[in-house]
This record gives sequence, C-alpha cells and structure tokens, in this order.
Amino acid sequence: MDALQSWVSEHKLTSIGAFWASAVGASVAYNSRPKSSLKPSLKLIHARMHAQALTLAVLSGAAVYHYYEKRTEGQSQKSLN
Repeated sequence: MDALQSWVSEHKLTSIGAFWASAVGASVAYNSRPKSSLKPSLKLIHARMHAQALTLAVLSGAAVYHYYEKRTEGQSQKSLN
C-alpha cells in the first residue's frame, strides 16, 4: 500500500488521467448495454459527464490529501526545532 501511495504522490496528474480514462471506459461500457435506447452521441456525452464528476471528486480528495500532507510535514518540522 505504501508503494502505491508513494507512486500516486509522485505521479498525481498521471494517476488522475488514468482514473478519468478508466471512468470514461466504464461509463461507455455501462451505457452500451442492449436496454439503453440512447443515441451513441448521447452515450458518449453521458460517459464524459460521469467521468468529469468522478474526476472532480478525485481532484477534491487529492487537494485535501495534499493539504493534510503539507500540514503534517510542517508540524513534524516544528516539533524537531
């Protein structure tokens, strides 16, 4: 788990882009089921909207993580002084 966390910490934009691409793929796959009566263009628009919503959630989580990471670094440096 630590290796994954350190890789994501070093490659933030790559991991967010990969998450976005997988979310688009999952949404397209879900919307292309036979019961869906939407046009292909609407399916793609919905997939993009779902992926954008998920990406905003991931970006918000990354911002919170970054904030608390920097905050704990600052507190640990103050305790060393």
